[in-house]
Amino acid sequence: MRRVDHVMGFPVSLRIDEEADGEGEFEAAADALFAWLREVDARFSPFRADSEVSRYDRGEVERHELSADLDEILALCEHYRLATGGAFDVRLPGRALDPCAVVKGWSVQRAAELLTSAGARRFCLNAGGDVVASGGPWRVGVRHPEHADRLCTVLELTDGAVATSARYERGDHIIDGRTGRPATGLLSLTVVAGTLTEADSVATAAFAMGTEGIDWAASLDGCEVFAVTADRGVLRTPGFPSVAKERAAAA
Repeated sequence: MRRVDHVMGFPVSLRIDEEADGEGEFEAAADALFAWLREVDARFSPFRADSEVSRYDRGEVERHELSADLDEILALCEHYRLATGGAFDVRLPGRALDPCAVVKGWSVQRAAELLTSAGARRFCLNAGGDVVASGGPWRVGVRHPEHADRLCTVLELTDGAVATSARYERGDHIIDGRTGRPATGLLSLTVVAGTLTEADSVATAAFAMGTEGIDWAASLDGCEVFAVTADRGVLRTPGFPSVAKERAAAA
């Protein structure tokens, strides 16, 4: 079964490989998955004036009045702010509260758990290039940071997640909260972890730190890293699950 929809500003594709007699059940699970992602967009988008995030940012909702979901998201944001010494910060001066860097991975991981709860064992959920996989092996390509028609690596996932932070889609949009300036030390940074909640948050947080973020991400239990620096050097941890041979530099 395959489904594609456009949610939260990016394409989300789902592939479930199961026996035909379970197809109807998984169609319902896929419906619930996409409905959940649309709900997340309505509730937590900083670009919607009526979202819970926007209302909280304007002071219309107190912290103790927040939903358990948003409280969890903000706690994750604070965890990574402290872990990066302030490089990752969803409350930058002069800007609205923007927890999207955590919301995306968190919500897609929750979506994958809906599939697991429905009995799906082998599936691949791709949300704008960030992937949750189950029952692999699945092969996932990572886009070259400077050439849209090329890959800089291909990796293999069985059960886990991969996320990439880069400058190619939205330019210098990731800000180093310590300086208030765009993080420019890296062209892209990819993290493999057990969940997309962690992979996506760590990838963005590490990118905000610049080149020092590579070692920080690599030091985290269960995280493997592939990075392309601004001078086009390629660094990866020994356990990064590549299945293709990369060049020593992304030329």
